[in-house]
Amino acid sequence: MRLLAVDWSGDLRGAHRRIRVAEAVPGRLLDVYGGLDRAGVGELLAGLRDGPGPVVVGMDFSFGLPGWFGRAHGCTTLPDVWALVAADGERWLRDCPPPFWGRPGTRRPAPDPARPLFRRTEQDARDRGLRPLSTFQIGGAGAVGTGSVRGMALLGAWREAGLGVWPVDPVPNSSGVLLVEVYPRAMTGPVVKSSAVALRAYVAADPRIPVALRDDVAATEDAFDAALAALGMAEHADQLASLAGSTDSGDLLEGRMWAPPG
Repeated sequence: MRLLAVDWSGDLRGAHRRIRVAEAVPGRLLDVYGGLDRAGVGELLAGLRDGPGPVVVGMDFSFGLPGWFGRAHGCTTLPDVWALVAADGERWLRDCPPPFWGRPGTRRPAPDPARPLFRRTEQDARDRGLRPLSTFQIGGAGAVGTGSVRGMALLGAWREAGLGVWPVDPVPNSSGVLLVEVYPRAMTGPVVKSSAVALRAYVAADPRIPVALRDDVAATEDAFDAALAALGMAEHADQLASLAGSTDSGDLLEGRMWAPPG
């Protein structure tokens, strides 16, 4: 089984300057590279689908939205949500209607237990001490919403083209691709990614990263996240090889991040 991770970008133009792809096997990073835009990532995934053996690809964007939002728009499944995002996502990014926020002149919505800003999987991660941000935040420091909206808008088409998407689909038995949502911070541990010195020190201390790849991994936060996500997945290859589709109605509407156990 091949294991890859993609550090995604929601940039309207120039996404190829941010997107990074990494591949790893247990205990060793094989490669990390850039140069692909979102369409290029789709072509890469299609090519992997037709290769020998199963492939699991970690993608670092949200695969869903809080359940109440989907239900308010008539969605009962994740594919419904992806179709909604494909139809309306660019308008949300342009107009930033509530509950989206982050554009100039908009504010984070007030806390409302009936309309949480986080999916259940994100709240679970926060309860573990991680800090995933809300997909509704589409501007400002650390915003993940723009990339997630532009990623979700593609998931439906990718699935129709024969790619599996967890937790809706299980890992393929013999060949094919399964996409899983990952949160790289769950696999890096504490590190100040904005510090080039800290990144280089972290990379130099990780024996799983070959010397020939250290400069590439430490070159950008995007490359670092892709590489460490791929390595974290490789550490749990056995678990990924047996991923089953979920039967939980919440997961099947909101999606669920895959993260290492513990």
